[in-house]
Amino acid sequence: MESLDVLAGLDPEQREVAEAVRGPVCVLAGAGTGKTRAITHRIAYAVRSGVVDARNVLAVTFTTRAAGELRRRLDALGAPGVQARTFHAAALRQLSYFWPRVIGGDPPAVIESKLPLLREACRRALHKHFEGTELRDVAAEIEWAKVTQVSPDDYVAEADKARRRPPLPAEEIARAYEEYEELRRARHLVDFETILELTAAMMTEHREVANQIRAQYRYFVVDEYQDVNPLQKFLLDMWLGDRDDLCVVGDPNQTIYSFTGATPRYLTGFTVEHPDARVIRLVRDYRSTPQVVALANKVLAGSRSPHRMELIAQRADGPAPVFTEYDDEKAEAEGVAKAARSLIDAGVPSSEIAVLFRVNAQSEAYEQAFTDAGVPYVLRGVERFFERPEVRQAVVLLRGAARSAAADEPLAPAVHAVLGGIGLTPEPPAGGTARERWESLNALAQLAEDLAAEGADLPAFVAELERRASEQHAPPMEGVTLASLHAAKGLEWDAVFLVGLTEGMMPIVYAETPEQIEEERRLLYVGVTRARAHLHLSWALARSPGGRRVRRPSRFLDGLTGRAATVRRAPVSAPKGRRRTVAAPVSCRVCARTLTGGAEQKLGRCLTCPSEYDEGLLEALKSWRTEAAKAAKVPPYVIFTDATLQAIAERMPTSESELLSIPGVGRVKLDRYGEAVMAICRGVREA
Repeated sequence: MESLDVLAGLDPEQREVAEAVRGPVCVLAGAGTGKTRAITHRIAYAVRSGVVDARNVLAVTFTTRAAGELRRRLDALGAPGVQARTFHAAALRQLSYFWPRVIGGDPPAVIESKLPLLREACRRALHKHFEGTELRDVAAEIEWAKVTQVSPDDYVAEADKARRRPPLPAEEIARAYEEYEELRRARHLVDFETILELTAAMMTEHREVANQIRAQYRYFVVDEYQDVNPLQKFLLDMWLGDRDDLCVVGDPNQTIYSFTGATPRYLTGFTVEHPDARVIRLVRDYRSTPQVVALANKVLAGSRSPHRMELIAQRADGPAPVFTEYDDEKAEAEGVAKAARSLIDAGVPSSEIAVLFRVNAQSEAYEQAFTDAGVPYVLRGVERFFERPEVRQAVVLLRGAARSAAADEPLAPAVHAVLGGIGLTPEPPAGGTARERWESLNALAQLAEDLAAEGADLPAFVAELERRASEQHAPPMEGVTLASLHAAKGLEWDAVFLVGLTEGMMPIVYAETPEQIEEERRLLYVGVTRARAHLHLSWALARSPGGRRVRRPSRFLDGLTGRAATVRRAPVSAPKGRRRTVAAPVSCRVCARTLTGGAEQKLGRCLTCPSEYDEGLLEALKSWRTEAAKAAKVPPYVIFTDATLQAIAERMPTSESELLSIPGVGRVKLDRYGEAVMAICRGVREA
């Protein structure tokens, strides 16, 4: 193959990348613009034209799948022999080779998982025993510390500076981290982060090692550069030395992993570090139709980032994106399953359809809806809902509770009592696997409340769970993909459904800072750009059928429903025998701003707006709640949350309609506790 043949078929910008055979080069590649094609042709062109020997090239990727794809394409382009590896695979190869020479003895063994060693470290340092989700959360926090080069001694201060929300007190994380590291070193073990640390340290302390590695690898290409963390950047700098034959490729608008320590600043600041760098932008989108591309551009138009790029669609026209508003989550899931079935009937393969959601706990509603509709599905990056450890544990405990339940025992409090013992708290954790576990348990609690309103008892609830588990445990087969937005990164489908697009879910409720909100916007952008042709975006105004329609569509949808999209309301009838309450947007009763957060909606005002209330009334309500909870043998929040009690104290309702107007007080709670609450309020008013 002639070297010029390698350039055939490239668009002008891709060809510019391929011909820029000497670094430093920064390729800013938008979604669907053919970045893998551009960089593989660049490497092949450099090899075929004699600029570099294939054996001196190191192409670094973030997944073994991506590395394999690079090698396959390079072989087809006549450039075999190029090393395409992940950071960890390349570093481990070097560490294993040089360890016997410069350190002596066998190289340390690699641990695939931190959990067994970390479990022992927590027992020793904290005298606590962790399993499953809690242990994974601690491991994730230690991994963040290691990739950002934070030592155990500095963890408390640096975690506070970074506004981390660790799963344990920061001091306990630091002690567990220190003990883990001591155990790891004593047992001659390395984890993935330590592999990078030791390889870089070996090059720093042993010049002959650095010289040999730099003699071997002289030409570097790093993909997904927006996801590089400080530890990976440190190792890359050691590999380079004082050279700059480096080509980096990435998209700052697809940075969605900052919580793991990844940072786009190395990509966006590349020209600061390399003032003579050549910057090339790939903006021709070959993946999606003009309609999808237009919507993706609109999503980013509201971003504060100076690095956003406007994509230019290259495909023929396709259907307009569809925005659908549903009355409740069940209707949304059923509507999506029905729409997916219509696409399949129209000839779209089920494997080319995806339903993407923000948190994994949302999958249960879609697993059930697709099962009921007879549409095959597969889950990606997440266990089936009823196979998750916390759900299995909950079902076992609920089954045991059902055997001894009194005939007249209310369902919802009984379920809350069981789930409260295994991690369902009044307020959700900030994020991570603890949040995912909480969301799964909360999904069970919400289902219990729905079935309680229909008259179900605990045995009937357990029977319903077992029925759903049985149906959803069908053997895996080809079908519609159900996945989180994070798990969808790097993938694409003919048709994509983005679901649950409400405030509190997109952006997620614990995204508080401007930077966190911007990352949520980028996450939606990633979701939109997964679609080749068919794109459906939807949200539900209420959690359950007949519930208060107080949810608001995501702020990111503002201004998106122009000529490039159609909007429709999904007609859903309320279940027979149940009255549906239609709620207007909730406004602050002090400043009139539209309220979006759950706590604000319960209070009826902005959290920052002033409000007067009788502190004695609030204390009286809390005392009553404590006694009611003891009598019902449930946690106090099952009766009413603190936010609901605060709203009651501020409004002092003395009639059923006044009390029912407060979010958090539904018909069931009104019937059960209304008289007692109104009596307390009347007593204070009359005093």
